[in-house]
Amino acid sequence: MTRDLFPAAPVAHGAAWRIASAVPDPEMPVVSIGDLGILRDVTENDTGCVHVQITPTYSGCPAVETIGEDLVEALTCAGYRRVAVEVVLSPPWTTDWITPRGRALLAAHGIAPPGPATPAGPVDVALAVRCPRCGSLRTRESSRFGSTPCKALWTCRSCREPFERVKPI
Repeated sequence: MTRDLFPAAPVAHGAAWRIASAVPDPEMPVVSIGDLGILRDVTENDTGCVHVQITPTYSGCPAVETIGEDLVEALTCAGYRRVAVEVVLSPPWTTDWITPRGRALLAAHGIAPPGPATPAGPVDVALAVRCPRCGSLRTRESSRFGSTPCKALWTCRSCREPFERVKPI
């Protein structure tokens, strides 16, 4: 199975899925883990037990423990008796799993969303990233490392504002 064909979410969503998908990402709280595409699966049974699968943005993501704790808290506060969180590393997460809503939220909060990581046709080479503040393409990468390992620091030459960009993976 190829990464770009892997569904970011199951077709039918129950109450536990809706609760889990609304949990904010601890490193980028402007998006939920559902919109970020790291929520893989949520199954619940009639005895109040929930099993959640997540795929972090990369295997060494320091936020994965916090995400698990936040999921347990959100679901137990909603009345679920037992919550198990499983980290699934295969297939690896890709920025293609970020929802359109997630991309819009990132941009609205000054974080440039990535373009497609797995294009269907020829691979585009990004020479510039659109500034999420003023829309200019007169930008440059300042550092491959931003506030988290999954982001890079960019600067806009038009409005002179720094901004982060989620690295396409």
